[in-house]
Amino acid sequence: MPPSSLIRNLIAGELKQNFIITSSGEAHANILGGSLTQAAVGLKIWEQDHGGLISRVGEDFPRQWIKDLQDLNFDTQGIRILPNALDLRQFHNYYDSDAAQNENPVASYVELGLPFPKALLGYAPPLQEIDSRTRTGEDPIRINDVPEHYLDASAAHLCPLDFHSHQFLISLFMQNKINTLTLDPGEGYMHPIFWDDLSLLLNGITAFQVSEEKLHAIFRGRTTDLWEMAEELARFGCEIIIIKRKARGQMIYNHASHEHWDIPAYPSDVKDPTGAGDAFGGGFLAGFRKTYDPVEASLYGNISASLVIEGSPPFYAIDAMPGLAEARLESLRGMARKV
Repeated sequence: MPPSSLIRNLIAGELKQNFIITSSGEAHANILGGSLTQAAVGLKIWEQDHGGLISRVGEDFPRQWIKDLQDLNFDTQGIRILPNALDLRQFHNYYDSDAAQNENPVASYVELGLPFPKALLGYAPPLQEIDSRTRTGEDPIRINDVPEHYLDASAAHLCPLDFHSHQFLISLFMQNKINTLTLDPGEGYMHPIFWDDLSLLLNGITAFQVSEEKLHAIFRGRTTDLWEMAEELARFGCEIIIIKRKARGQMIYNHASHEHWDIPAYPSDVKDPTGAGDAFGGGFLAGFRKTYDPVEASLYGNISASLVIEGSPPFYAIDAMPGLAEARLESLRGMARKV
């Protein structure tokens, strides 16, 4: 896609090589995944204009997967291919469980009588570590990763990344033409030692989209009341706080109006919950650009998530029945309630 093409929306996140066992025991091996993919799908359900994607992958990353994103009319010039290999494998087993089981993939395949994918040999789940406040990780987003024509965009969503990547991207976007900026924090810095740093990240952000689990982590020792948490974070200078609660939907706090809203998750036939929160982020961005209403935008995100979790691989939701997303949106509107 030529640099002269107008980019309205940007998404920054991770690309992964996924191995999924669905709730019904169906296996999907070696498929495109990651937060960037799911957020892009969440956006694409509502937005036909192309957007720009920002990520980093290794030289061993399948080029066909990048082409698949291009075929969906995304600009992929922000996907930086590094001169070294990166292990981007990710394993999730949802069989007979509400939450993903990520440990011991060999046992998972044996238990279900499924052939073990050779591409998963030697896999070890990534360690969940606290980000460093003083040094960058191995592969943070850098200034050369963001094409110059991306800086003419007016909206961006940041999927979970390391602290330094988020810090850099927020600063860069706020210095340019981005006027709608939504953030889903990385798990590595949702820790009490990052409290003061989080307040700096949120200043000027349009919407902070955070899981209930991450909120409890950073508020440890402060409060356990979710509405109190939302109001405290909004005082850092963020317009909208959205608390993602998986099957319980979302809680929305609008700082300008001091309104509290609760939206249930749209009832779906859940098969593969991977990336539901990321799909919400993409859908929210599309909805907010259309309506500039945080509740309406949350409905869009909610429906994006409802479609993504009903099947695999990741582009499943884009091929949904025409008009299905709009019908679900209309139905969900009547379920949102002010509290």
